[in-house]
Amino acid sequence: MDAAWDHISFSLGSNFNRSSLVISDTLLLKSAHGESQRIMYGVGFLSALVCVTFLGRFYQSLKDNNVEFTPSSIEKELLKSCKEAKGKENRLCYYVGATSDAATKIINEVSKPMSHHIPVEKICEKLKKKDSQICELKYDKQIDLSTADLRKLRVKELRRILDDWGEVCKGCAEKSDFIRRIHELMPKYAPRAAGARTDL
Repeated sequence: MDAAWDHISFSLGSNFNRSSLVISDTLLLKSAHGESQRIMYGVGFLSALVCVTFLGRFYQSLKDNNVEFTPSSIEKELLKSCKEAKGKENRLCYYVGATSDAATKIINEVSKPMSHHIPVEKICEKLKKKDSQICELKYDKQIDLSTADLRKLRVKELRRILDDWGEVCKGCAEKSDFIRRIHELMPKYAPRAAGARTDL
């Protein structure tokens, strides 16, 4: 549960903290504004983690920015959020039809219930029934760049670090090329980690 929380607290942002209560199969997160948000953590929680986390953060952003809770307004904001989404969250956006290259359009399965403030875990449960691939989306294990020995990581993991930053490694053929590129970009995307390392 702690590992799951670590990623949720990171993904939802700094306005959430672990002044949380466990209620049956629900995790109650409290925002800095004193509001609460229930997120399912029981059976199926990890498999729904990307969906619940992304939509939970999105829902909170709508409230924080005083967006009108109508399906059309929510769809507009979701399309904007999905343009910035990367990795598994971008894949979720693709599955619900919120990206320009999406094959299917079920974005209304998000906007309509959210306009009625239906809990995000309920929305995700319904989405999984529409497209089973949604329940397969799980976050990759987070790499601590301040201490990780990049030489011991696989090229796939090094490539994922760059993907998360929205960067590529053009012309990179060897692992050392990817490591060099990450070292170059770390001060920009992960300044704290860069400051903690001695090999940069």
